[in-house]
Amino acid sequence: MGTPRFTPEFKEEAVRQITERGYSVAEVSDRLGVSAHSLYKWLRAIKPDNSEQHARDLLEAKSEILKLRAQLKRIEEERDILKK
Repeated sequence: MGTPRFTPEFKEEAVRQITERGYSVAEVSDRLGVSAHSLYKWLRAIKPDNSEQHARDLLEAKSEILKLRAQLKRIEEERDILKK
């Protein structure tokens, strides 16, 4: 008996359980009967696609942080003026 073959859809769903639903590799491995090694290999295979999205998400988050810091500074200045 050879190594079981998994469909691309099965692999995508397994990876989605880890990346989007927050399950650990060990949990998904046990639940689906797939080796952790295979799951890590599938994760690496899709990582280049996700890295661009991750970079965009980080850039958006940093931009939002800068905007909120500027807003906080302005509000603190207004508060200080009103205290006087």
